[in-house]
Amino acid sequence: MSSCVANIFKKSAAGEGKEFGESHLSSLDVDKVDWKSKDEKYWKSVLEPLQYEVTREAGTERAFTGKYWDEKREGTYICSNCGKHLFSSKTKYKSGTGWPSFWMPLDKSAIEEKHDSSYGMSRTEVLCSRCGAHLGHVFNDGPEPSGLRYCLNSVSLILIPKK
Repeated sequence: MSSCVANIFKKSAAGEGKEFGESHLSSLDVDKVDWKSKDEKYWKSVLEPLQYEVTREAGTERAFTGKYWDEKREGTYICSNCGKHLFSSKTKYKSGTGWPSFWMPLDKSAIEEKHDSSYGMSRTEVLCSRCGAHLGHVFNDGPEPSGLRYCLNSVSLILIPKK
């Protein structure tokens, strides 16, 4: 059974993601780590099971279960794997899909996009440019000014609230 379909039977993703202070990132200088050199053993040791499945194996969390799909606090969303600053709450909007959605990344160089033809669909996958973590997908049905919808998994992100 595919990981995407298997997650339908999981109760919730909300408890899977850690806050920054509880994560492996809090004790590191995230800008000095060679994230692309980290292996499967490392990622399995620092990530929660669903977080690993989603970010390292391109899975997905169930709609309306992630901790950020309905988040309204202001702040910056970073990669839950490497701490790269990815999206601002200023570009987050309620898409009705059940996943956190944004119309623009903080900086286009923060993400990578690649064609994804899995499950018989043609989509554009969104990855963290620093560590290669799977974040979600981008679609051309978002609001202006970009017209894009970056549909992301909560477990791929950590919100750093504005102080």
